[in-house]
Amino acid sequence: MASGLFALLDDVAGIAKVAASSVDDIVAQAGKAGAKAAGVVIDDAAVTPRYAVGFAAARELPIIWRIALGSLRNKLLFLLPGALILAVVAPWAITPLLMAGGVFLCFEGAEKLLELVLPHGSQDSAKAGEAAAGDPTALERQKIAGAIKTDFILSAEIMAITLAGVSDQSFWMKAAVLAIVGIGITAAVYGVVALIVKADDVGVALAANERPAASLLGLRRLEPGEANWPDRALRWLTRPLGRGLVVGMPHFLGLLGAVGTAAMLWVGGGIIIHGLEGYGLGALGHSIHDLSVATGKALPAGLSGAGEWLAGAVLAAAFGLVVGGIAIVAMHWVVSPIFKLFRKDERKASLGG
Repeated sequence: MASGLFALLDDVAGIAKVAASSVDDIVAQAGKAGAKAAGVVIDDAAVTPRYAVGFAAARELPIIWRIALGSLRNKLLFLLPGALILAVVAPWAITPLLMAGGVFLCFEGAEKLLELVLPHGSQDSAKAGEAAAGDPTALERQKIAGAIKTDFILSAEIMAITLAGVSDQSFWMKAAVLAIVGIGITAAVYGVVALIVKADDVGVALAANERPAASLLGLRRLEPGEANWPDRALRWLTRPLGRGLVVGMPHFLGLLGAVGTAAMLWVGGGIIIHGLEGYGLGALGHSIHDLSVATGKALPAGLSGAGEWLAGAVLAAAFGLVVGGIAIVAMHWVVSPIFKLFRKDERKASLGG
């Protein structure tokens, strides 16, 4: 009987080891797949804070929270089941869809660069200002809805990249990895966005706080005239830090936006290049690889690896910019006119009816 009990315990231990290794595999796969989606994640973090601009400080975090819930709903209720169905029914479609998402990323990145050269968002800003003056609640709903729609596209690309990274895994492994990546990236992105949005308020509070030590210890009720040397000792640190946050956050957001734009072009271009290689069109990918390797070899030993990676990223981004430029031309000169014609026909039909 004792031997049977020990055998049962041994079986339980074996099952536990298998389960633990499965969890480790899922986490490892999720980490690898999430890393491949880094460019989209950076852009998501760079884009989202602008949806809270112009609102009262008390409304910033609720707006970010509602966008985060919408993002999580997009990923778990729509995109995750859709990705799993696609992987079972039409796995051959994953690469073309991924490449289409890459074209979209290139289009968005090129559009942002074009906006820097030829700004064309003044009318939209004016309309938004009028809406804010008329009905702030309606504007908040409009901003949240727009953010969730934009997030859906970015989330779709994140989930597609993740699915492509685990295409050789089992159905349940794919489901687990997609769920972990979806939840983890949403929490990370919107946690960072919340910190970014409130950083200037924190900076103002730090710069204006005369008693940082008392505030830190929860002693704000002490009389202002009471001696407090820890406050005086900390003020030399908290005041410059607060002022630095207030002054530096706009520059940080600009830098984050620039990094996000570069990441979109790099990731989008890279996705298309790898997709072409999958269809036997590897000349461009091989040329970029050879140039990257040559760049790395030309640098000192300590910088060769970083130089090779950077050269590959720059070349992929340059290709992405070309693709994005072509997509802009096609969108504005082909797709948009066709949509306008269809809308005119629909209006005529409705008036005629």
